[in-house]
Amino acid sequence: MRKKRLLWQLYPSYIVIVLLSILSVTWYASIALREFYLDQVAADLEARSILIEPSVSKLINDHELKKIDSLAKELGAAASMRITVILPDGRVTGDTENDPAQMDNHSDRPEVIDALAGRTGTSIRFSYTLNQQMMYVTIPVESGGSIVGVLRSSLPLTFIYKALNVIYIKIVFGCIVAIILVAVISLIISKRISSPLVELKRGAELFAKGDLKHKLRVFASYEIGALANAMNQMAAELDERISTIELQRNEQNAVLSSMVESVFAVDMAGNLVSMNQAAERLFSINIKDVRGRNIQEAVRNSDLLNFVVRTLESHDPIEDDITLKEDDERFLIVHGTILRNSSRKSIGALVVLNDVTRIRRLENIRRDFVANVSHEIKTPLTSIKAYVETLLDGAMNRPDDATRFLEIIARQADRLNAITEDLLTLARIEQSGKEHEILMRDVKVTDIMQAAGQTCKMKAAEKNIQLIFDCDESLHASLNPQLIEQALVNLVENAIKYSEPKSAVNISANIAGHRLTIAVRDEGGGIAKEHHGRLFERFYRVDKARSRKLGGTGLGLAIVKHISKLHGGDVSVDSAPGKGSAFLINLPIDQPPIFH
Repeated sequence: MRKKRLLWQLYPSYIVIVLLSILSVTWYASIALREFYLDQVAADLEARSILIEPSVSKLINDHELKKIDSLAKELGAAASMRITVILPDGRVTGDTENDPAQMDNHSDRPEVIDALAGRTGTSIRFSYTLNQQMMYVTIPVESGGSIVGVLRSSLPLTFIYKALNVIYIKIVFGCIVAIILVAVISLIISKRISSPLVELKRGAELFAKGDLKHKLRVFASYEIGALANAMNQMAAELDERISTIELQRNEQNAVLSSMVESVFAVDMAGNLVSMNQAAERLFSINIKDVRGRNIQEAVRNSDLLNFVVRTLESHDPIEDDITLKEDDERFLIVHGTILRNSSRKSIGALVVLNDVTRIRRLENIRRDFVANVSHEIKTPLTSIKAYVETLLDGAMNRPDDATRFLEIIARQADRLNAITEDLLTLARIEQSGKEHEILMRDVKVTDIMQAAGQTCKMKAAEKNIQLIFDCDESLHASLNPQLIEQALVNLVENAIKYSEPKSAVNISANIAGHRLTIAVRDEGGGIAKEHHGRLFERFYRVDKARSRKLGGTGLGLAIVKHISKLHGGDVSVDSAPGKGSAFLINLPIDQPPIFH
């Protein structure tokens, strides 16, 4: 149903009421005026008849009937009315308009009957003699206390109606003018009533759109002014409360967004209500796409779904460990608690997920590190202990055996020393990175490469391996030369160690974009791709037996990795079985992260 404006509800109502009132008054006034006018005419005819009655009474008593007719014609013409004289038996003896002899007996006329009864008679009816509507007024003609005839005066109502019509026209004209005035005044009044309400409506629409700073005009009308004041006060309070809520929401969103932990909330039916950015990243979903949908549709993990169900059924906070097995296995510690409203009624659950994958992996690395260190140290210690016990058991009395055993003990001691030195070096590098103590200076890259080659020259000569350098003499970079040299030495020694005799190791440096890449390539047996991700872990070996045979500590590549990270770069490997290996140190050269 189409709604009407208040103006068009008030205005037509006023018009209808005014029209009904005017029409009612006009109708009543018209009837009253007609009755009044007819009464006045009747009274006038009666007064005239009373003036004529003595003359008519004398003529009747004198039996001058012909003179009565002449008198009626004379007086009727003079007074512009019809005068009729009727005897008690109903015969007409005188009439202004007609010959009495030709007129009907009037004894049955109602006004004549009233006059013969001694009353003034009045009647309005159609006259067949004159062929028009007439008003008749009769009075008795008395003589000596008895009624000797009836004197009737009459006028055509045509004249009366013409006069009334003139009055009616004036009344109608006045009513039309009154209706127009009332319509204009009603429209003005309706607008005065509706306009403030329309303005209040527009203000309310602005409030609904969020413009709570808008102020409504306070009108002179007490009720509407009070309403405007109330709405202004309501808008001010709403603005304050909304601002408070938005501030709290922004603070809450800021807290949730900055949280490392993943957080999401569900209602009692298990439908998602909210979720922070960490949870969106964890589950690879967008809360806008899944809000209102069941948690089962958004997250495909049975352990998590069971945990949510248990949280909704529990009255106390619960905790559990779950694993997400997708592309990368993730370990999560999950905390769940019931959400309650101000009435302490349960309305949903809040679930917080702590991703402890990195911690678990670090724990695994720590355990592997401890196990590897223990193993790496235990092996030479066991060997040293065994040969010392052999010497103590008498082998020291055999010079040849004693010399051979002592040489073995010395080699194992050197191995222990090498492991210790590498561990200490790694610890110093890590500590330097934490304390921002490394010094950077502009150096020629070729000088660092030549220094590393000079250090490894003797080991290369033992296997008849050629060291090839490829670097622009003008290439400069801001580096810590000692650390980069150490990294290169480790890579070159590894390349020499795992290369076949009479092969070559290529050491090159170039700039691509804003990165300096130093590469060490060998022609060895290569490394399978499944080992690339773990090559730079401490004590990780592709072939443990061969590595120990060649004398490696398993820490060289880990040292290279930490030196690269200390310079804000990284290290990578490009290798395949049978195609040799290339280790690349990638360093930023424009804005190193650590510079003193």
